[in-house]
Amino acid sequence: MEDEQSFSDICGGRLALQRRFYSPSCLEFCLSCPRITLRSLTAVTCSVWLAAYGLFTLCENSMILSAAIFITLLGLLGYLHFVKIDHETLLIIDSLGIQMTSSYASGKESTTFIEMGQVNDVVINEAIYMDPMEPHGISQVVPLFQSAKPRLDCLIEVYRSCQDILAHQKATSTSPESGDKIISASNRSHSGMGAYWHRQEDKSEQDHDPASRIGHCDYVQSFVHTRYPVKKSSI
Repeated sequence: MEDEQSFSDICGGRLALQRRFYSPSCLEFCLSCPRITLRSLTAVTCSVWLAAYGLFTLCENSMILSAAIFITLLGLLGYLHFVKIDHETLLIIDSLGIQMTSSYASGKESTTFIEMGQVNDVVINEAIYMDPMEPHGISQVVPLFQSAKPRLDCLIEVYRSCQDILAHQKATSTSPESGDKIISASNRSHSGMGAYWHRQEDKSEQDHDPASRIGHCDYVQSFVHTRYPVKKSSI
C-alpha cells in the first residue's frame, strides 16, 4: 500500500512525501526535495560568465575564459554529487532497525543504519540550548531530513507512524531492557551535532501527540536517539 501527500519546506518549496506500508511492522517514507530549476542554473552560469568576461576585458587573457568553463563544469558536478539531494528515505522495521538513505542528484547514495536495540526513541524538537548537558543514556542524536527541511505538519505525519512501529516493537519484544531508556519529546535534554537540544512543556500535559503540544512553528526537526555512535556508508 502506498500513498502520497504534498507539503512545503521552510522556504515554501514543494515536498512530496510518499508513505509505503509493507506490513504492520515495516514502513518506509520517501521525501522528495525540489529539483534544480532551469532558471536557477541559468542564473548561476550567467553570473560566472559575466564575471569571467569582465576580467577578460580588463586583463585581455584568454585563460580566464577557459578557467570559467572548467569552474562552471566542476562546480556543477560537485554540487550534484556532494550537495544536491533529490530524495531522503526513512525505512523503519521493528525487528531490525531504522535505515536513512540520502539519494543525490548524481546517483550517489549515503546510507545510515541504526539497529533497533540502539534506538531510544524518535522525537520532535523545536528549541536549541547550547548548555553543555549530558543526557543519561543518550550517546548520539541523529537528525532526519536535514536537506528537505520540512515543516511541522510533515514531521508530525512521520512521527506518528514511527511511534506506531515503535509501540508495536515494544509490545512484541521479550527483552527486559526494551523500555528502560526510551526518551520521548518531554522536558529532558538531548545532545547532538555539537549542540544540545531541549524541549520545555507544561508538566500537567499528558498527551504525547506533538500536534497538541507544539504551537505555531515554521521549522522543527525530527531526531532518532541512539545509545551508541552511528556509522554511515556511501555508495
